[in-house]
Amino acid sequence: MTRFMCDQFFDIRTFGAVMSTEVNCGIVRGPVQLNFSRSVDRIMQQEVTITRVAVTNEKDAANKEHEMGRKQIIPYGLYRLEGYVSAKLAEKTGFSEEDLALLWDALINMFEFDHSAARGKMASRALYIFKHDCAFGNAPSHSLFDLLVCEKKDSCDVARRFSDYDINVETMPPGVTMDKLL
Repeated sequence: MTRFMCDQFFDIRTFGAVMSTEVNCGIVRGPVQLNFSRSVDRIMQQEVTITRVAVTNEKDAANKEHEMGRKQIIPYGLYRLEGYVSAKLAEKTGFSEEDLALLWDALINMFEFDHSAARGKMASRALYIFKHDCAFGNAPSHSLFDLLVCEKKDSCDVARRFSDYDINVETMPPGVTMDKLL
């Protein structure tokens, strides 16, 4: 049953699942793991007041003219997300090169189809991928992440756009290459 679930569902063969409900399909340890993202610099959270003037029913029309509300915004923030793909776990779940290409495309475009007033300009700005010559890796992931340095430019006091940052990549260790997809 576990094999069937991996074959049928991208999310299970990619991220894994605990499927021990009425029909026990087992536990799948997925090859893809993503950390929580963190801001490169301090962010400045602001609160703005909004109003709603639209009356939705007759009771509202009799009692009030509008409602007040609040929204929290961040004028600009650059967040860094680090993730891992295990070739050995991919073998077990059937996670393929086609699945990997779909994952990269999803990460690049994840905000494109979900615009709103609160997230209007959220976008993926860069995607760096480290590739190893062997399935168990040629260098520890933490040392590879340290080779990718993102810093605010000296000429910038407060970052308000992606171009306010410099991204530098140091030399890769033997057996590791890096691709930039975005």
